[in-house]
Amino acid sequence: MSDEDDGPTGREGFEAATERSAGNPWIVHGLNLLLSTLFATTIVWGLDFVGSLAFTPVNVATATVLIFTAAYLMSVR
Repeated sequence: MSDEDDGPTGREGFEAATERSAGNPWIVHGLNLLLSTLFATTIVWGLDFVGSLAFTPVNVATATVLIFTAAYLMSVR
């Protein structure tokens, strides 16, 4: 290959692609939901372990909604 190649290569190509890409919000919301659920499950399990809160699906769902909403509001520009 010659040094006068017109196409972007390496880091330049990646930066050009990410600047134009809007991304898919469904992926972001899905990852937020998954990670919020895992985090809420861990928190509720820990609170159940110390005797502060019962480990029930309602408590996990409530914590998930709160964490999901907080993460969403912090990420909105």
